[in-house]
Order: sequence, then C-alpha cells, then structure tokens
Amino acid sequence: MNMRIKKEVLIGIVVIAVIALGAGGAYSYRKYVIQNNLARRIAAISAGGPPATIDGLRAAIKEYERQIEQHVKDAAQTGVYWKILATRLQDRGLHNEALEALQQAIFYNGEDATVFYLTGFSAAIVAKSSLGFPGTGSDAYGQNSERDRYFAIAEAAYRRAIELNDRYTRPHYGLSILYVFELDRPEEAIPHLIRFLDLNGNDVDGMFVLARAYYMTGLYSSAVDLYDRIISLTKDTAKRDEAARNKDYILGLSYE
Repeated sequence: MNMRIKKEVLIGIVVIAVIALGAGGAYSYRKYVIQNNLARRIAAISAGGPPATIDGLRAAIKEYERQIEQHVKDAAQTGVYWKILATRLQDRGLHNEALEALQQAIFYNGEDATVFYLTGFSAAIVAKSSLGFPGTGSDAYGQNSERDRYFAIAEAAYRRAIELNDRYTRPHYGLSILYVFELDRPEEAIPHLIRFLDLNGNDVDGMFVLARAYYMTGLYSSAVDLYDRIISLTKDTAKRDEAARNKDYILGLSYE
C-alpha cells in the first residue's frame, strides 16, 4: 500500500516537472522571439546586423531607446518653435499665417491648451475679416461659408482648450465673446462667463460681457445687478458711466 502511494507521488512529481519544463521552455522561446524581433529592428544601428550576444543585444537596445528619446525631445521642441512662431505672427497681425503655424504646433503637441486658445483667437479674427470675395468661399445663396468655417474652427479650438484645462480663463472669455458678439448665442456664453469670473475675480470687462448676455437673453434683473456691481467696483470713470447708462436703459425697458 505504502509502495503504491510512493509510486503515485513520484509519478506526480515527474508530471509536474515535465509541465514546468514545458512552460519554462515556452517562456524562453517567447522571450527569444521578442528579443530576436527587436534585434532585427535595430539592425540598422548595429554594424553588420543584429548583435550575436546578449550583451550586444542589450547595448543595441539601449542605443535604440536613446534615439527614440531624442526623437521625442526633438519633436516636442519643434512644437514649441511652431507655437513661438505663431505668437510672433499674431503680434504682427498675420493671423492666416499664424493659423498655419498653429496647425503644425498642434501636430506636434495636441494636448497644449495654449495652442488651441491661440488657434481660436486667430481663427475668430480671420472669420471677421472674411468679406466673401468671389472665389473665397461664398456659396450659391451669397452666404459667406469661409467666414462660417473659421468661426467653427474658433469655437472648436476654444472648446478643446477648455477641455484640456478648465481653469484656463482665456478660452472661456474668447468663446464667450464669440457667442455674444458674433454667433448670437448669448445663452451659451453665460456659463463660461460665470466660470471666467469665478476664476478671474472682479474682471470688469468680463462683467460687461456677462451683463450683455443677460440682457440679450431677457434676464434684465441679473444684468442690472451686474451693472451695479461694476459701478461699485471700477475706478474707471468711462466704464462707470457706461455701466450706468446701460443700467438706466434696461430699467427703462422694464417700465415700458
């Protein structure tokens, strides 16, 4: 009886050993295939073909990874250069050229909120400057499709900047200006202006835009309250007088 148990145990041990050997062999084979494939990829780096030794393979892989890292750094720096070029072009009022540079900057760094804000800024200016000359985008009904296209680019760029960094105030403000003054969609500007003021404190210019959005959407009391706030905060006489005139105008509408 004991001899039979011992025999079964011995057979079990042999089976486990065979399985382990097979698994180890499979793992070693997979590792060999991976290393061999990688060695082929870096053949161009190593003179005469893939390294024949483990040490040679490791050295080649290290060099391969170094070149990849350098390429990543170079690409990131290239994106920075395109962004700098775009800002220089914007400073000179060359917004069409700036958009071309910004397209390259986005290609190299598609998660830079600043690049998307700058794109929205230039696209909005190009849209407003588009007069619909023949051959520049007017459709059969005389609509300026080129202008609409650039406004759409501006809106999408501002929105993407906000997605990447919701605390970045400039795209909130730029998008609000677009909605209030260009696209006649003031109700969509209100949450962005509220967010802008939450982040930017007592910004009087932002308050003026929000008050206008309130007025355009029929929220007269909210607009009046905001003009009162401007009057109490600003030391700029011209802005205080403008706020007072706008307040009186809205109050006049309320009594009609």
